[in-house]
Amino acid sequence: MQPTFGIEEEFVLLDPRSLTAVDRAPAAIAALRGEVTGVVGKEFFPSQVEYASPVFTTAAEALEALIGFRRRLARWADDAGLIAAATGTPFRTRAHADISPDDRYAHIAGDIAGVLPDHQINGMHVHVGIPDRESGVRASNALRVWLPLLLALSSNSPFWHGVDTGFDSWRAIHSRRWTTYGVPPVFADAAEHDATLRALRGIGATSDPGTINWNARLSAHYPTIEVRIFDTPLDPRTSVALAVITRALVASETPGSAGGAIDVTDAALWHAARYGVGETLVDPSTGELVPAGHAVGVLVEAVRPRLADALERELVDELRERITREGSGARRQRSAFGAGRRALGELYRREIAPG
Repeated sequence: MQPTFGIEEEFVLLDPRSLTAVDRAPAAIAALRGEVTGVVGKEFFPSQVEYASPVFTTAAEALEALIGFRRRLARWADDAGLIAAATGTPFRTRAHADISPDDRYAHIAGDIAGVLPDHQINGMHVHVGIPDRESGVRASNALRVWLPLLLALSSNSPFWHGVDTGFDSWRAIHSRRWTTYGVPPVFADAAEHDATLRALRGIGATSDPGTINWNARLSAHYPTIEVRIFDTPLDPRTSVALAVITRALVASETPGSAGGAIDVTDAALWHAARYGVGETLVDPSTGELVPAGHAVGVLVEAVRPRLADALERELVDELRERITREGSGARRQRSAFGAGRRALGELYRREIAPG
């Protein structure tokens, strides 16, 4: 039996002329609550809207929910004279952005100090059900070497302050400045995992379990492992494809060898953030740099036996084909921006919920 899964996505509201983030999320959240399945809530900045899905058993359920929410958000934004963008970083931010009213957010803001203005980033998190924490630790250990590939496939944040950063995932580079980020440690068992969480409490900006920012972590509240590596994808079919790939990796607990005792995974994350799927990636089976298409093929073949149905296989094949044809979300953003800001805004409008 396949594990259940859920998806969280973060979106940003933009001024349609300058593509600057605007603090209108509270109005959007108030309007959308109760209109969709799942939970619509605030995020760290009042320009952001978070959608937390219901629990899914199938990709069809996930597509219906994500497309439904994205269409409603896009419609609200259009009526408000704004653009709702599914992108890992806003094209432009205001220099002095306020945070959303929340005691916990205020505490975190004090802890992270000068990192605060740059935390205007939007990610996708995939929760996969686990029978117990021991299974979660095994899945976390196995996921480690796949994380750079998952980042590359989702890379969708090339711009910052209106400038092309040269990175496909600038969001991932911002995130590296947190106390904990990136590849989770290898744990012997759940007891060691939980002891590590207790030891981290109070170090740097680690004020509670929610501030553990490993790219894969065991949830403190639900019987899930939460994979947090992804930029929010431009389109919902990519989101669901990445979610079912993640579920398949967790279900199979399939480790890559990544060169055996030589662990290059953290460097591979930086490499994936820089180049996305445009050049080379680290092959999880060897730890060596290979053409990106080859590494993506290794991932697809690893998960294919655990994909649940024809729709999941279609979504994964479609993602692979689109990546080959058009590149990552970051590449599609760059291509649109070649025709100017207005064309980039139209890409955001078109891709958030196509059809």
